[in-house]
Order: sequence, then structure tokens, then C-alpha cells
Amino acid sequence: MFNLNVKPGGKSKIYEPLSVAVKYINDDKSIDRQLNDIKNEFSVKLSRLQVENLKSEKGSDIWINNPDSKPDMILLSKYKINEKFTADHFRNHLAGVIQKLNDQKVKHLHIFIPVYKNVKPYFDREEYFYQSFIEGLYLGNYSFDKYKKDKNAPVNLNVYFYSGNIKYLNNAFTKSAAIAEGINFTKDLQNEPSSSLRPFELAQNVKSTLTKAGLKVTVFDEKELKKRNMGGLLAVGKGSSSKPRMIIVHYKPSSPGKKLRKVALVGKGVTFDSGGLCVKPAQGMLEMKADMSGAAVVAGIMLAAAKAKLPLEILGVIPSAENMINGEAMRPGDVVMTASGKTIEVGHTDAEGRMILADALDYASKQNPDEIIDFATLTGACVVALGLNVAGLFTKNDKLADKLFNSGMKTYDRLWRLPMWDDYHKANESKIADVNNEGGRWAGAITAAKFLENFVNEKIPWAHLDIAGPAIANDAKNYTKDYMTGFGVRLMFDYLSGK
Repeated sequence: MFNLNVKPGGKSKIYEPLSVAVKYINDDKSIDRQLNDIKNEFSVKLSRLQVENLKSEKGSDIWINNPDSKPDMILLSKYKINEKFTADHFRNHLAGVIQKLNDQKVKHLHIFIPVYKNVKPYFDREEYFYQSFIEGLYLGNYSFDKYKKDKNAPVNLNVYFYSGNIKYLNNAFTKSAAIAEGINFTKDLQNEPSSSLRPFELAQNVKSTLTKAGLKVTVFDEKELKKRNMGGLLAVGKGSSSKPRMIIVHYKPSSPGKKLRKVALVGKGVTFDSGGLCVKPAQGMLEMKADMSGAAVVAGIMLAAAKAKLPLEILGVIPSAENMINGEAMRPGDVVMTASGKTIEVGHTDAEGRMILADALDYASKQNPDEIIDFATLTGACVVALGLNVAGLFTKNDKLADKLFNSGMKTYDRLWRLPMWDDYHKANESKIADVNNEGGRWAGAITAAKFLENFVNEKIPWAHLDIAGPAIANDAKNYTKDYMTGFGVRLMFDYLSGK
């Protein structure tokens, strides 16, 4: 991991010792001319084998050592504009580059952003094109090694970006730094072992970090939860010695005389999920420290929004509990009264996330926001349906769905909409309570969303994002390997920015 010092490169390029340069080559008819320009620019010779490998159908990257040390090493990376090219190409590539450099003694990295006109159809703005490069650098530089005895201290790395528009580049630096801070906070929370991130510790961590960023944070303890009749959250947390918490975060920038849009973000914060009395198999528990990813995403979004001074009001609502087992744990067949006054029959103790969200969504609704968006690693069914690359999007509001979907495609925190037809309500019916938390085998992600719908004010536009797949570490991208991913922060930063 590097301490990154990111800045624009000057017109006169000075390559100090221990430098690496990254140049991108468009695989079009001008590739020979581009290679010749690179030979002249860096005074290097490319072997015939290097040229042929780079120009081949499968060729992508070649590393060239430069004996003159101006710079010491050059990476030539080929990209091709075709049906396989995506707006994530450069972000993902640079994440891989910084990971490969991690074990090398490099001190200076020079990155030459290619001409925007070549990729304009894939980006809505030139500034965001630049931003994708900077994000890739930050994303690939993340590591979580706080519990390793043998670890290397971070090394300083100066990174110079060269682009066609310095104003857009500087704007991209500012936004990327805020987003990276939010994503890193989210990832740190996700990757923390459950033994050191129980509900009260999650609350302490969120409050400490976000208060320093100027946000107001209030924590409801067990006594306050009982006073507010938040029975869903209390029921899930009954089996743990670490009692539940509700974390309320408020961000409101100064805006004299101007009415701000108000968005409520709700995040599932189950810091460990054993499944309760309907206990999970051992294999199913391995990643359950990340069952609070929805909470982590909300916290990270709030931090990024505050750092970037986004011009809107945001309310973060984070219900947090451990779903553990003792003599007090909720049982299948129990009936639980929620803060909304609606009752839940516990059909399955491992369907606990929707129960804590019931109280959180009710609380958020009562604050009268303009819209509510919740985030939860809610169902394995969504992973079965959509895989690890995309989150499920559930809403009846077409306008909200379109905006979220478009932000997902732009940022590559992608979403896919699933139906919210009222026919699915039947799966959550109970003969002894208002609703049952077990929706049955079929359409599990949808019936979970329909359960949540019971606790949202129907007059408020609402979307539920099931992030169970992309929140967990996976091999889909260079920046999603090894650690929990921070999925959702880039998506929501773009969405909340309103551009």
C-alpha cells in the first residue's frame, strides 16, 4: 500500500529516478504511428517480439525497461473500442497496475490519460472520464492488514496525471479523493472481524469518524429502542450479549434561503449473522462479518458527501444487531411488534435483516424525506439470480429506478431492476400476524423487498438495493479481489450529485 500524492503533471515532464510511466495505445489503424511516437518520446527501442505481442489479438500490456532511466520503466497498455469496451476499463486497469507496483521500489508514477474523443460515447462528461482513472488508482491501493504482525509501512508515491484539460482534471481529483475516503471507510468497516465490531463498536466507530467530518450522529441504545417500540431490532438482537443499536446520522450543509432535497439512506447493520436458532451451516457463516455492508455503505456515503460538500440534506439510518443464539434468542413462531405498530410472525430466524430494517424504514419514513433508499446484504436469492457483479434494484417508482440504474451504469456499481408486483405479497402472509418474515423458496429476493414495503410510507418514493452479491470480495475486477468491496459508494455519490 502506498501513501499516494496525486497531482497534475506539468507541460515539461521531468522523470526522476525510480519512475514508471503508463501510456495507453488505441488499437486502431494508427497503432504503428502511436508506437513510433512513443519510441521517440522516451528514446526507447521496442523489439519486434514486443511490437508483435502488443499488436496481436490477445496482446494488452507490455513493460519496457529503459536503461536511460527517463523513466526507468514504461508500461504500454492497449485498449480497443469495440463491443467489449466499457466505462470501467481504465479504472480496473489502473487498479491492477498499482497492485503490481506494490512490491517494487517505485517512487514516481506518470499516467498519461488518452484523448477523450476516442471514448466519448462511453462517458457522459470528460471530467468523469478522468475521474475513472483516479478512482482506479485509489481502489487498487486499498489493503486491510491491521491484524498482520509482519507488514510493511506505507511508502510515499508521487502520481502525476497528464490530460487535455487541467480544470476538469483538478475537479476529478477533488471528487475522487472524497469518494476514496468514503469507500475506504466502508471497506474498513466491512473487513473488520465481527469480534471487534459488535453493534456498540460499530456505533462508536461511525460516530467517531463522522463527527470529525462535521456530521451529527445520535445513537439509540437498548433502553431508547424499547422506549420507541423498535421490536424488530430488539428481537433480532436478543440472543447476543452485545445489545442492538440504532445509529442516526445527519448531514445538512448551510444553504441560506434555499430548500434542500432531503434523502434518507437506510443500511442493514447485522454485525454477525449466525442464523439464530435456524442456524446457518458453517460454510454459510464465513462471510457473515460483512452482513453489515449496508450499514457500512451508508456510513461511507455520508462521509464522502460531507467531504465533497454535496448540496443536499442526507439522513442516514443504521439499525445494528448481532443475530446470535442463547436462551433469550427469538424463536420460529414468535410474534414481534414493530415501531410501526405492525406485527411480524417469525417464520425463520435467519430472515433477520428485514426485521431490523422494518424499524429503520419506519423511522426514516416518519422524518418525511423526499425519498428513501435502503442497502442490505439481504438475500442469497439475489446472488443466485444476478451473480456477484450486480445488485438487485427494487422500486415501484420508474423515475427513481431510471436515475439509480443510470448512475450504476456510469459508475459500474451496476444495478438490475426486478419486479415489485403486488402478487408477491401473498408469500409474506401470516395467519396470526400482519406479515411473516419467511417468504418461501421462490423469488426470495423479491418477497424480501415486498416485506420491507410494508414498513415504508407509500407516499414516499423508495428503492431497496440488495447488495448481497457485489458487496462481497470476488474476482470480477482487480479492485474487488481479496477484500470486501465498498460497492454502492460510487453509485450513490453520483446519484446524490444529481448529474
